[in-house]
Amino acid sequence: MDLFNSALGKNITFVRPDYFIISGLTGIPHVNYYYAFLFAIYVVSVVGNVCVMVVIILDHRLRTPKYVAVFSLAINDLCGNCALVPKILDTFLFNHNRISYNECLAYMFFCFVFLAMQSLNLVAMSIDRLIAIADPLHYHVRVTFKFMFSLVASFWLYIVLMVMVATGLLTRLSFCESIVIKSYFCDHGPIYRIACNDVLPSRVMGGLCPVLSLWIPLIFILASYGYISYTLSKMSVAQERIKAMKTCSGHLSLVAINYIPIIFIYLFATNIHPNVRIITVSVHPNGRMINSTLTHSIPSLLNPIIYCLKTEEVLTVIKCLYKRFTSNQKRIQM
Repeated sequence: MDLFNSALGKNITFVRPDYFIISGLTGIPHVNYYYAFLFAIYVVSVVGNVCVMVVIILDHRLRTPKYVAVFSLAINDLCGNCALVPKILDTFLFNHNRISYNECLAYMFFCFVFLAMQSLNLVAMSIDRLIAIADPLHYHVRVTFKFMFSLVASFWLYIVLMVMVATGLLTRLSFCESIVIKSYFCDHGPIYRIACNDVLPSRVMGGLCPVLSLWIPLIFILASYGYISYTLSKMSVAQERIKAMKTCSGHLSLVAINYIPIIFIYLFATNIHPNVRIITVSVHPNGRMINSTLTHSIPSLLNPIIYCLKTEEVLTVIKCLYKRFTSNQKRIQM
């Protein structure tokens, strides 16, 4: 932290507040209905992702390299929703809008780690599908448990280091005028904008992080599916193409669920993301914040549902586990 703070200079009075005030989502009519909806999303998301994790752990058929990324995605969705939604409800439903300086930075760190890791989990899954279709004969040799675990672990380390740098740069900022964060959580952009010293490093990092954690992964995923489409077009047997396409349908659904709302926000609602301004549209700030909270929470709700419905292996395992559970219950009753 001293390294970051040294950039302040000797002639600037450094002011670090005891707390911040989160001011988003205020003055909305019947807002309690929205909080109830958000809480329902949170509960279903937790149950769904825990079920996916339990199913993968319990059945040996799913303890394969392919499901390392799926398990990582479930952990990410579970932890991401747990980091974001309960604090939102506590802040606005119970009017606890004050948050200490250190707690705010920790809150921001965990939220951004889990939000940013979504895309890289999808990258890991796309790499699995790319090798499976483009080089099926060597798939089991190249895609091992060690390979997938190392890939996913390196992605987690990459995201943690990136967000750590972004968070660390905020500790060099002085807040001598305002302590009000105009967002629904301790957001990076609204925090550095209320600082009264040089914010250029934080501004640069704020613009760089979305590129590194959202857009480059999306470009890689699209490129991989471009190559997959090219490979499928060279298959002479239609049934093989259909079978290969089915193995990608679950992953493509996850990509669509995660990226379509984000793209919509970036293109059609200025300032939803604090670091990007593309088109100026007149949207009420509360509307932008509600859209953003849903964009961050709904994918973690739909990911386990869509993936289970789109993956025959998971459906088969769930049916087997359910039959095993019901048969055990009948034995106990007898």
